[in-house]
Amino acid sequence: MKENKYDDPSFFKQYGQMTRSQQGLKGAGEWYILKEMLPNFHGKDVLDMGCGFGWHCRYAIEKGAASVVGIDISEKMLVRASEINLLKGIKYERMALEDAVFPGESFDMIFSSLTLHYIKSYHMLIHNVYQWLRPGGHFVFSVEHPVFTAEGKQSWICDEERNKLYWPVDNYFIEGKRNTIFLGEQVVKYHRTLTTYLHELLKCGFIIKQVQEPVPDSKMLNEMPEMKDELRRPMMMLISVEK
Repeated sequence: MKENKYDDPSFFKQYGQMTRSQQGLKGAGEWYILKEMLPNFHGKDVLDMGCGFGWHCRYAIEKGAASVVGIDISEKMLVRASEINLLKGIKYERMALEDAVFPGESFDMIFSSLTLHYIKSYHMLIHNVYQWLRPGGHFVFSVEHPVFTAEGKQSWICDEERNKLYWPVDNYFIEGKRNTIFLGEQVVKYHRTLTTYLHELLKCGFIIKQVQEPVPDSKMLNEMPEMKDELRRPMMMLISVEK
């Protein structure tokens, strides 16, 4: 299996305490924008790559999807998904995204939330997604923004009193592995430029429909003052394409 921090008990426990883990989609700051980028699910066959706790799988079924396959590398994630988000029509399978194999034209919609920046072979995965989609199918995904991943440490530059001065951006055009700290653990991610994310999609034959750089909505900004820092630099990028 590829790198899998989520089955480490300590890491998984911390992940389970995150707002988006406990509250599901309503706890995800980007959801109010992301859900508007999704196609009509009615009667569709859906694949969720890196499904985690299965919140998006549940949403697809509740919106009328005919079937949903959720794949994830983490056994602990899938156990939790089966406990809280296993509705009729959803099937969870343990596999790394890089190792996934499906027949051509198996799905009408493929989705991935905050997973592809863990994947080294982005081009190969995008090629596979194109093959797995039926004509007219949609691929919608979110990743950490290239501005967020470029320097690598993913932490603010602060003054002596720990006031956040600025977010560092360095080595932007040097793509590849970044070692960073997430939930107190060393984690490997992969930085790519905005050009790479978009041009690889175009090279495979996708039509780009939307690109969004979300910020928390007004409700979240009011209820969680620390979220105002998310207005200072982009953290995520959301992309919607069609085959």
